[in-house]
Amino acid sequence: MKDTPGWASPGSAPSDGQEPGASGPAEPADRPDPAQQPGADPQGPGPKWSKEQPPPGQWSAPTGPQAPGQAPPPPPPGPGWGARPPAGPGGGHPGYSPPGGYGPWGSGWGGPPPAAKPGVIPLRPLGVGEILDGAVSTMRTYWRTVLGISLTVAIVTEILAILLQGFVLNDYTSTEALNDPSATLSELTDALGDAMLSSSVLFLISVIGAIVATALLTTVTSRAVLGKSVSTGEAWRDARAQVPRLFGLLFLLLLMTVGLVVVGAVPGILVAASGAGEGGAALVVLGSLGAGVVAMWLWFRFSLASPALMLEKQGIVKALSRSAKLVRGSWWRVFGIQLLATIIANVVAAIVVIPFTFLAAALGGDGAGSFLDGTTELGWTFLIISGVGSVIGSMITFPITAGVTVLLYIDQRIRREALDLELARAAGVQGYGTDTPGS
Repeated sequence: MKDTPGWASPGSAPSDGQEPGASGPAEPADRPDPAQQPGADPQGPGPKWSKEQPPPGQWSAPTGPQAPGQAPPPPPPGPGWGARPPAGPGGGHPGYSPPGGYGPWGSGWGGPPPAAKPGVIPLRPLGVGEILDGAVSTMRTYWRTVLGISLTVAIVTEILAILLQGFVLNDYTSTEALNDPSATLSELTDALGDAMLSSSVLFLISVIGAIVATALLTTVTSRAVLGKSVSTGEAWRDARAQVPRLFGLLFLLLLMTVGLVVVGAVPGILVAASGAGEGGAALVVLGSLGAGVVAMWLWFRFSLASPALMLEKQGIVKALSRSAKLVRGSWWRVFGIQLLATIIANVVAAIVVIPFTFLAAALGGDGAGSFLDGTTELGWTFLIISGVGSVIGSMITFPITAGVTVLLYIDQRIRREALDLELARAAGVQGYGTDTPGS
């Protein structure tokens, strides 16, 4: 059986007219046998062969007469395709493992050179673990700036939420009817409206804080990719002009997703209003679920618009178009990575927030009963202690979610637009990409 091309070492494949098991070059059939020549030694070499033969594997081609002053030709290379690569730990070539357990071919090639890494990520297409590690590395390497931004935004938003809930929402919202089995439909509707109003106001405050934190942390993460630090003041000066547009972008995305869900529920509401209560309720659920799937698809399709707006200094419409272009064909990957990052960040934050919540419930007096009953009458002790836990949790979630979004945006641009070349030049990497065709 002949050796498979591409896996046998040079010279091991049989040549024409020679059996696979034979060694040495095949001789012509009409060559006379040296042992049958007159005066030939049957045990020694032929009459034209020297008795002193070089050892196998060190044959050299005959050289002709050299002209005066001409340097002799270089010695022939040893067996293989070139110089033997230097041995690594354990005797093998570092970074190279021959296929099928064969020895090294002597070329010394161990694959493409490693990508430059001036900052928290290598300048090449990234894997899921590298994106998550880059977000954590940014928080760990530039912790003063990252935690300073996250802490400041979290404290301001949490103070606003506590004051609003303590002075306004506790007095003007009542959800007691939700726990009353004898409550009328009107009372249940009012209680549900109060609960939704309270939740919406608190959610709006948290969204505002997340927008500001994302704007500032986007600048920090983009500089961390280049290995450059940035202070909180520099991050704010760089992001300040785009913050109003970022508010408009997030408001447009929220309006679009909520509007789709409402539109999906309208047919069921109309059917229920016409008298078919059960059929209308079922249609509301189905319509809301279907519209929710479409809204989620659009949300992640435009999820990279925020870093595109901040880093490319684009308008709202252009940022949405850029995100749609970058996500096209990679929706499931973008969805999976951002969902994984959100789950990890919230699990880590919950480990911190839940103990503070139970501690606040235990020390809050009236607030403990309100917490266990599910009402909104929460005391100041409960609000303050649980607010401290929320601040610590936000310090964790803000950098991870914002960092993953920015690194995912950079990864998609590296894959589609060769952004790694521009990043390498911006980071001052010498000679990066100069040997790449078309660079």
